[in-house]
Amino acid sequence: MNKLSYQNKSNMKEKVIILEMLRSKVKDQLREAEIAYEKTAEYTKSEELKAESKYDTRGVEAGMLAGAQRKRVDELKQDLELLDSIPIHEENKNDIQLGSIVELEMNRIKRKYFLSSCAGGTMLEINGEAILVISVFSPMGIELIGLKAQDSFTLEINSGIRDYSILSIS
Repeated sequence: MNKLSYQNKSNMKEKVIILEMLRSKVKDQLREAEIAYEKTAEYTKSEELKAESKYDTRGVEAGMLAGAQRKRVDELKQDLELLDSIPIHEENKNDIQLGSIVELEMNRIKRKYFLSSCAGGTMLEINGEAILVISVFSPMGIELIGLKAQDSFTLEINSGIRDYSILSIS
């Protein structure tokens, strides 16, 4: 097996691990959100919330909370579907796309990022190496899509301007 083929298999395995970790995290969040929703929905039906006056809004507020929790459950289910649709191909891609692992350098500091459709901001550790998940919808994700190794880009953030160099894509 040549070096490139081994590296591609290693990168594909790393992507599989990343996606498994993200799915697990989202599933945990989904279980918690479903429990919270069920408890709140049940509470909205309790006698405790029967309005004692026209100004008593506890029932309305509990209903609004249950609605928001239901929306969060739906969002997490959608996140799971999005994670399942992220492509992980063995072949070496030349440009950055959804599912890419990208090594960037900024101010002589090198970091790895995984480009995802959800779970942005999640920090993962794989083989002792930190990988930050960034959303394709984030400012950095938008800048990265379509770029190639050795390209550079500038990102304006609250604390100023940052210049990045793309070291590798897998």
